[in-house]
Amino acid sequence: MNTSIQPKKKWYEHIPHAVVIIFLIIVFVTILSYIIPAGEFKRMLLDGRNRVIPNSYTTIPNTPIGFLDMFKAIPLGFKAAIEVMFVVFAGGIMFGIMERTKAIENAVGTFVKILGQERKYLAVVIMTFIYGALGVFVGYEHNIAMVPIAAVVALALGGDLLLAAGISVGAITIGFGLSPINPYTVGVGHKIAELPLFSGALLRSILCFSALSFLAFYNVRYLKKITENPEKSLGKGLNIDGISLSKPISAYKITTNNWLVISVFVIGLAAILYGVFNLKWYLNEISAVFLMVAVAAGIIGKMNTTVFSETLLKSVAYVAPGAFMVGFATTIKVLLEMGHISDTISFQLSELLKDLPLYVSAVGMALSQSFINFFIPSGSGQALATLPVMIPSGEVIGLTRQTTILAFQIGDGVSNLINPTLGGLIAMLSMCRVSIDRWFRFIFPVAITIFIFSTITLVIAVLTSYQ
Repeated sequence: MNTSIQPKKKWYEHIPHAVVIIFLIIVFVTILSYIIPAGEFKRMLLDGRNRVIPNSYTTIPNTPIGFLDMFKAIPLGFKAAIEVMFVVFAGGIMFGIMERTKAIENAVGTFVKILGQERKYLAVVIMTFIYGALGVFVGYEHNIAMVPIAAVVALALGGDLLLAAGISVGAITIGFGLSPINPYTVGVGHKIAELPLFSGALLRSILCFSALSFLAFYNVRYLKKITENPEKSLGKGLNIDGISLSKPISAYKITTNNWLVISVFVIGLAAILYGVFNLKWYLNEISAVFLMVAVAAGIIGKMNTTVFSETLLKSVAYVAPGAFMVGFATTIKVLLEMGHISDTISFQLSELLKDLPLYVSAVGMALSQSFINFFIPSGSGQALATLPVMIPSGEVIGLTRQTTILAFQIGDGVSNLINPTLGGLIAMLSMCRVSIDRWFRFIFPVAITIFIFSTITLVIAVLTSYQ
C-alpha cells in the first residue's frame, strides 16, 4: 500500500496551460453574448479616429454567437492579427540569423566578462531600467527586437528565461503603460479631455519610477533565489538552445565580423525609430527592416544558402507557438465585435461608478478599466471607447479630468502585465520563449504590488485635486 503523501501544490501550479486559458475566455465571451444586452455608442470621426459621443449609448437587437461562429472567430482572429504575428516571425528570424553568426553571444559574453559575475545584480537593475526607458520613450511593440538580447544576458548571468522576461517584457510593459508621455493613452486622453498634452507629468513620473524600481528589486530577488536553489526556477524545461553561452566567460571577445553584424542591427534599429516617429511606420515596416537585417547578417556571416535557410526555419519553429497565441488571443476581440457587447460593458461600469463614494469611485474606475482592458486591449482604442463616457461621469462625482485619465492609465497599464488578450505581450514573451501561464506565475505578485502603489497614487490625486 502506497502511503506516501503528495506535496501540496502551490497556487500557481493550478494555472492551466495558455491555450486552455484563452479557449476558456473564448467560451466565456460566447456565453456573455447571450446574457449581456447588445448595445453601442454612436461614434464620430475625429482626426482619423472613431471617437465615442457621450450619452449616445443605445441598445440594439441581440446578436448571440452560435457554436459554429465561435469556432469561425478563431481563423478570423488569426486574419486580424497577421501583422503582429508576422513581426514575431520576422524578429525571430533576425535574431536566429544573428545568433548563428555568434555576434550576439560574443557581445553578451564580452559584456559579462567586463562587468564581472560579482556585479550581476547591478547588471539586472541597470537593464531593467534600460528596458523600462525603452517602454517610456519608444513604445511597446516597437521594442520587440530588443527582447531576445535580455534572454542571452539573463542566461549568461546565471538566471533563466523568466528573469529575461522580467527584465525586458516586464520593464517595457510597465514603462509603456505608466509612461507620463504615452501618446496612445495619456495623449489621446488629454485630447479627449481638452487638457494640455502630457500635463500632470510629475505624479505619473513618480509612479512609473516607483513601479520600475520595485520590478528591479523583484528581478534581483528572483535571481538570488534561483542562484541559491535552482529547483525554484520557474523556467525549468524551457528551450534555451541557441541563446545560452557555449563557452567560459573568459574566452569571449568580439571579432571584426561580429562588430559588422552588430552595426547592421543598430542601423536597422535607428531606421525603425526614425520611421516610427517621422514616417508613421508600424508593424509591417518593422518586419521588413528585421528581414533586411537578417539577410545582411547572413551575408556578413558568410552563410551559404543551405545554412541560412535551415537557420531561418529553425528560428521560425522557436517563435511559432508565440505567434500562434497572438492569433488565438485575437479571437476574443473578434467575438466581442460579433456579439456587440463591449460598449454595453463600458456603459454599465460607468453607470455603476456614479453611485460610489469619491475615493472608491477613483479606485473603482481603475479597476473597471482593468476589466475592460481584457476586452479592448488597445490603449488608444480603450481611451476612445471609454473616456468620453468616464470623464463626464468623473466630473459628476467630483473627480478632476486629470484624475480620471490617471485612473484610466493605471487600469490599462498595470493590467497589461497579466492580459492574455494583449497581442504585444504574447509576442514579446514568445521572443523569450516563455508561455503566458509561466509568466502569470512570475509576474502576478508584481502586478498586485504595483496596483497597490497605483491606488495610493490615485488617493493622492483625489486629495490634491490633481490637475
